[in-house]
Amino acid sequence: MGSARRSSLTTLISQTILGGESKAAYMFDRIEIMVILASVAAVMLESIEEINAQHQDLLYGLEWGFTILFTIEYILRLYCSRRRLQYARSFFGVVDLVSVVPTYISILLPGAQALIIIRLLRIIRVFRVFKLVKFSAASTKIWEALVLARPKITVFLVTVLALVTVLGSLMYLVEGADHGFDSIPRSIYWAIVTLTTVGYGDIAPVTPAGQFIAAIVMIIGYGIIAVPTGIVTAEMTFLEGLAKEQSGRAEGPVGCKCGDTVHSAEARYCKSCGSPLFRRDSYDFSGG
Repeated sequence: MGSARRSSLTTLISQTILGGESKAAYMFDRIEIMVILASVAAVMLESIEEINAQHQDLLYGLEWGFTILFTIEYILRLYCSRRRLQYARSFFGVVDLVSVVPTYISILLPGAQALIIIRLLRIIRVFRVFKLVKFSAASTKIWEALVLARPKITVFLVTVLALVTVLGSLMYLVEGADHGFDSIPRSIYWAIVTLTTVGYGDIAPVTPAGQFIAAIVMIIGYGIIAVPTGIVTAEMTFLEGLAKEQSGRAEGPVGCKCGDTVHSAEARYCKSCGSPLFRRDSYDFSGG
């Protein structure tokens, strides 16, 4: 009896916090979002010296309250996970652990000098915001698009690196150390800043030739910035089209007498032989 109750409780907790379609899972996700945002807001307020001086005790209490809540959640996730080691080593598992560890470390590091280290460690709690990604279905599509676009983006980045290396070396020869381009790496830094249209202004060409090259780099920069966006957008469009095609194949006509079973949802005639298409529930493929 006790074992059955334990199994039922584990199933309920698992369906609630590990993702499910129940009302409890829906409420848990919404509450977790609000708690994550509140914890991140507390970290931000703690970094403001005036607010931290006036409400230090309150912020300290909130810090421990959030830490205890996230610790309980982490333990429950470990308890309910079928593959606990896999969860602990996953991205969100590491985020869950790293976001609570700094507060406990503060207990073991007393002393005035250690307070500086503790404050730096507290910044890690902002990592909890990454957990919000799992609540967005769109994030999965973006990630899939990025994975598909990885070879193209890699080629693009290599091309950009080669371009800024050439431009930086050219500016080093044209401007020289007298105008701030005292080394090739520093000149490459200028090329990157200019190509990305950031323009810090700490280094600027003075000679007419250098200014002409700078103008060319700026124009190239405006064109280059749009390339990664176009690559990812193209991959997302491809994935959406593929999903619609697969959905159409599942819901539309499935085949004809010639045996071709791959057709779109809108198709009415076979693309191979031109015969009318039939659905599985309206045509017997076992006979002629």
